[in-house]
Amino acid sequence: MSDLRERGKVLLPVLVLCVLPFYLDAFWLRIGLFAMAAAIGAVGLNLLAGTAGQLSLGHAFFLAVGAYGYAWLAGEPGPGLPSALALVLAVLLAGVAGGLFSPVAGRVRGIYLGVATLALVFLGHHVLLTADSVTGGFNGRSVPPLSLGGFGFTDGDPEVVLLGVPFGAEERLWYLGLALFALTWFTARGILRGRPGRALVALRDSETAAAVMGVDVARYRSAAFVVSSMYAGLAGALLALGFRRIVPDYFGLALSVDYLAMIVIGGLGSVAGATAGAVFVTALPLLMTRYADHLPLVAAPGSAEGSVGPTEAARYLYGAAIVLVLLYAPDGLHGLTSRVRARLGRRRPLTPAASPPSASAARAKEHTP
Repeated sequence: MSDLRERGKVLLPVLVLCVLPFYLDAFWLRIGLFAMAAAIGAVGLNLLAGTAGQLSLGHAFFLAVGAYGYAWLAGEPGPGLPSALALVLAVLLAGVAGGLFSPVAGRVRGIYLGVATLALVFLGHHVLLTADSVTGGFNGRSVPPLSLGGFGFTDGDPEVVLLGVPFGAEERLWYLGLALFALTWFTARGILRGRPGRALVALRDSETAAAVMGVDVARYRSAAFVVSSMYAGLAGALLALGFRRIVPDYFGLALSVDYLAMIVIGGLGSVAGATAGAVFVTALPLLMTRYADHLPLVAAPGSAEGSVGPTEAARYLYGAAIVLVLLYAPDGLHGLTSRVRARLGRRRPLTPAASPPSASAARAKEHTP
């Protein structure tokens, strides 16, 4: 019975996510796609910061490597490789970039690693602006569409209609993002539940104790950084496919701070928490932009100076959410949800078959011959 219940907890959300493209318009599908891409990157950062205890402010750099790596490898100018191969190579390229930086990650930690990774963001932004032949410079470059076995993730390539619903680029990219997110989810949970996850948790709790137990501190730190970089590269490539055009200014320090906000709000060390935080931080500014006319104290995009725009208002809100989480729920939304479930379980009344007999019934039973 418990196995069926656990399977139901997984299959029901998957089923809901699979049928949503039949009922949602393009705006909501784009929000979902960006949220899934952000969740992939947040899960990777959570493995590094939440599980291994390594602070990183350079996540935006590896997102940019994945995004621009795919755009260059699959586009013109560039090698013009098949887009599926370019996607895989872009993820590997982000892993190589993480591997080149991993000796630093293996030797320093805490605020020192945070400052070191911060340098990556500024260095990467400078390269994106100056390497015009690869990145397109300030104006960025267009992103070639993905194609798998002749099936293109664009409008009408080929034309697909299911149950009367035409499947355009948003619907197709939704299922691509869902598949990639599912792959990320299960591989991350496998890492956390296996020996690498236990070693990373031991490193986070006490390096000395982990070294005594035989954990290679530098090796596991470096491996966590490489894996996190590959997750970020995959997220960057998926974001590039969703945006269809990428510019250097998107991959700045603010993006790295957004990802830190995701894992803090969702809950450090939790795959589900990182996903919840990614959905919250990603969807909030987009929703506020669409409904700015109906929200108090929020001005529509392009309004006069001095007013609070949707993006700024969203940053204020999830900044306040970070403060509230740190004060009242240090384990994030995931820990808060677990505590609420446990409390509701304790308050659930016993069924008549499981309720203990009353005292009068017990005495009557004792005197019954």
